[in-house]
Amino acid sequence: MTRQQTYSEVLQTLSEGSVHVHFDAFTDIDWDNPDFAVDPQDPRWVLPEADPLGGHPWYKEQSPERQAEIGLWRFANVAKVGMQFENVLMRGALDYVFHLRNQNPEFRYLTHEITEETHHTQMFQEYVNRSGVDVHGGRRSFRAVSRFLPLAGSLWPEVFFTGVLAGEEPIDHIQKAILRSAEEGHPLLRRIMQIHVAEEARHISFAHEFLREKVPGYGKVRRGVLSVMFPLTMRVLGDVMVIPDRKTAQKMGVPHWVIKDIFWKSAEGQKMLRDLFADVRMLAEDIGLMNKASRRVWKLLRIDGRPSRYRSQPASLAA
Repeated sequence: MTRQQTYSEVLQTLSEGSVHVHFDAFTDIDWDNPDFAVDPQDPRWVLPEADPLGGHPWYKEQSPERQAEIGLWRFANVAKVGMQFENVLMRGALDYVFHLRNQNPEFRYLTHEITEETHHTQMFQEYVNRSGVDVHGGRRSFRAVSRFLPLAGSLWPEVFFTGVLAGEEPIDHIQKAILRSAEEGHPLLRRIMQIHVAEEARHISFAHEFLREKVPGYGKVRRGVLSVMFPLTMRVLGDVMVIPDRKTAQKMGVPHWVIKDIFWKSAEGQKMLRDLFADVRMLAEDIGLMNKASRRVWKLLRIDGRPSRYRSQPASLAA
């Protein structure tokens, strides 16, 4: 994708990508492969250091059996949160396309994306079911407001697609870091992440391009409001996606002080928090959403910092 492409051409490229490279939750994952079997004591469930919890000293001090048990819980809850978020995304995208006029190429691409997200929710829930772990996913407040969030798809689409990025970018960042690491991990989880990262690349690209196309044409007041809503949405939904709530942490057996240290009290946690949003800081700069007021909000929320030079730039290179 190049900046010389028009918005319509970008949508055509993304739509064709969805036609030629797509996955099915029940044909592209060999769920009954013996190597994919879920055993809570399997050492391959041990969290990699690329996971925020996996790199913490408290976790490393646990026995290998406890590390595996906690890892299974951690991955299952992340999958459940992902299923819930993508359910909201699909409903909001359907609300948005319902109101599109004929000949709008966004309709075709977004219905491709909705199809892919359907398979992702099936994939995540099937993993949760097979894990044998009874996780509830996102915090109670998120589950409560999830009934109303999809309305933003048509009522406030720029905030809705900002929310899409707020949910997708942090998980994409962590999954790519895990896949890039030398640690093998459980093959079932690795296959799920490979599929998710491959298709989310298109979904994230669309949200970036949608905002690049729409935002510069908005009036001063609308852009000003969005400039402040942008970092707020990133931080709130980013926390929902990444941080296990207190009840889930208790079930995993992880002390509350460890969760607070990781998210985002420690120096390592603060760096990760900034790294999660490097790509969207670049986007905000490019589309004119960085101003005196909004920069203060980014800093207040502790998600300011150097923007990426290009999409998906590894954090080590951006530092």
